[in-house]
Amino acid sequence: MSPHELATADEWAEHVLSAALGAMDTLAIHLGDRLGWYRALADQGPLSATALAERTGTDTRYAHEWLAHQAAAGMVTADEHDGVRVFSLPDGAAEALTDGGSLAYVSPLARMLAAAASQMPALLDAYRTGGGVSWADLGDDARWAQADINRPWFETMLAPSVAAVPELHDVLGRPDARIADVACGAGWSAIALARAYPTARIIGIDVDEPSVARAREHVRAAGLEDRVEVVHADGESLGGPFDAAFIFEALHDMPQPVAVLSAVREAVSPDGAVVVMDEAVADEPAEPGDLVERLMYGYSLLVCLPDSMSSTPTAATGTVMREPVLRGYATEAGFTDVSVLPIEDFAFFRFYRLHH
Repeated sequence: MSPHELATADEWAEHVLSAALGAMDTLAIHLGDRLGWYRALADQGPLSATALAERTGTDTRYAHEWLAHQAAAGMVTADEHDGVRVFSLPDGAAEALTDGGSLAYVSPLARMLAAAASQMPALLDAYRTGGGVSWADLGDDARWAQADINRPWFETMLAPSVAAVPELHDVLGRPDARIADVACGAGWSAIALARAYPTARIIGIDVDEPSVARAREHVRAAGLEDRVEVVHADGESLGGPFDAAFIFEALHDMPQPVAVLSAVREAVSPDGAVVVMDEAVADEPAEPGDLVERLMYGYSLLVCLPDSMSSTPTAATGTVMREPVLRGYATEAGFTDVSVLPIEDFAFFRFYRLHH
């Protein structure tokens, strides 16, 4: 039943109770993810509570309670084996909760929400005073959750998606093309571009030092140090010249998006390509909103808007950056037009090309 269809206090109470159950399930998923319980069940199950605790170096009593909760929530299946209660993780759940290479991987979402929940006192203060809570404040759980949930999409879908747009593919495939990955995070997008275009040189930049360090580690592990460089800098200091520049799911977080876009426009040659990937929200607010609207407003309330508000001055865009807002930023930065690229079914994202 939609909230718009709720009439009585009892119906509203049941609606809130359902939401609370979802929140409890999400935090329980976070426990299972961070303690290695899901992975142990996927790799070694079925397991009893005692066996699960032994294999993961955790407490048996807590493992028992968590398994009981997971069975009650329908996350695991329970059976009797030689008089001992054992638990299994279904194959679909194992992929969604433990396979970091799967497009269905969702455990990082629980990690992100747990990170935000841990900052609730700071969020309350920010909401009262107009202050902010930065990504640095949210810490590693949020930082690596963001990287991990986007990684399989970059590794699996970025190359074929870009290749399916001929005018973009041609630019990236130029001999010795220079490509900027602005706000590259943990480096997965830069690595994916380098693998897709073996003659290109990729320059990733990010303002977050831990992300830069992690991205450099990933580049070394991928054996791409000769073509991928990761620099600690902000988007406004982007130098050139570049054949192309990408901003993957980051423009809405930036306190000064117009300044960054202006720097990108100056850095990329007029016959090059500037691409912004951001949330595929509707052009106009919808009430009630669909899954994408609700998810992105949730991110905005807990993560993206507080991060933007932690800087001064700030555009305070928030996660729900609708196409007209992006077009306004692009026009102010000196771009002449914005087109939506024909890239679909790429998670919850939309790809825009900004034209000189």
